[in-house]
Amino acid sequence: MAQTFDRHRRLRKSAAMRNLVRENHVRVEDLIYPLFVVEGTGIKNEIPSMPGVYQLSLDTLAEEMKEIVALGIQAVLMFGVPTHKDACGTEAYNDDAITQQAMRLIKEAHPEMIVIADTCLCEYTDHGHCGVIHEGEVVNDETLRLLGQTAVSQAKAGADIIAPSNMMDGFVIAIREALDEAGFEHIPIMSYAVKYASAFYGPFRDAAGSTPQFGDRKSYQMDAANAREGLREAASDVKEGADFLIVKPGLAFMDMVLRLRENFNLPIVAYNVSAEYSMVKAAALNGWIDEERIVMETLVGFKRAGADMIITYHAKDVAKWLAR
Repeated sequence: MAQTFDRHRRLRKSAAMRNLVRENHVRVEDLIYPLFVVEGTGIKNEIPSMPGVYQLSLDTLAEEMKEIVALGIQAVLMFGVPTHKDACGTEAYNDDAITQQAMRLIKEAHPEMIVIADTCLCEYTDHGHCGVIHEGEVVNDETLRLLGQTAVSQAKAGADIIAPSNMMDGFVIAIREALDEAGFEHIPIMSYAVKYASAFYGPFRDAAGSTPQFGDRKSYQMDAANAREGLREAASDVKEGADFLIVKPGLAFMDMVLRLRENFNLPIVAYNVSAEYSMVKAAALNGWIDEERIVMETLVGFKRAGADMIITYHAKDVAKWLAR
């Protein structure tokens, strides 16, 4: 009988054949691991909603970094959780604040490690919003000035990349100008270009202590229903000088990873956020899923959509699986 159909299964017949024709790969070099640092000593507090993720004091951070380096992870994303918080988030741009201390510690011990500084005010304000508040509203332009100060302070502390996550209009150009004026022209900006007002951030707010004390962030973070708006946001950031573009959350908005890949030539970053992590961990702890396969399929999905790198709380586990 004459063949009238394609034989796609020829390329799936063995593990070696599947490996040979595999189109996308996750490498340990693609991974960025988030870290939460707190004041004090001897602190390693597991975040209840994020099993396996911890708040760390500087001494336990030093031990954590040894493991991260041994696993081959080459980049970390820093979040600070200070004891003192106020209306203007002054600990964000205090050169001796916990985040800046942590970055100096990492760079002194592991100068080859890429330290990425999350640049926002929400972890440092007593109201939990990402900017200065006037009459119940987040004020855009006054916040930009403080974000510029924060970025410069982080660069002075050793940050290799500034990653602003605040979603103020003009935040990239404001930070770029501040860095350049301070002599940090060489420091790139990894912009949270497409960041949605999402329920997927819930566990992160437990980790960073950044839950808004009133209202929500929908006046500055994006509506989850909008895609074209995300392209406009990204285009503005590219025009203002962004060097990387982040999509956050990553898994629920993988279409935006693909849209950015198709429209911009900059490196694209997918943020595999806290609730995406926590749901997998909870299911795995109950024996409902194969954790390794679920995680690897998710990360390969990010790569297939066009992500060049992935911020993920699974990074240490993935590094171990890849090494094995």
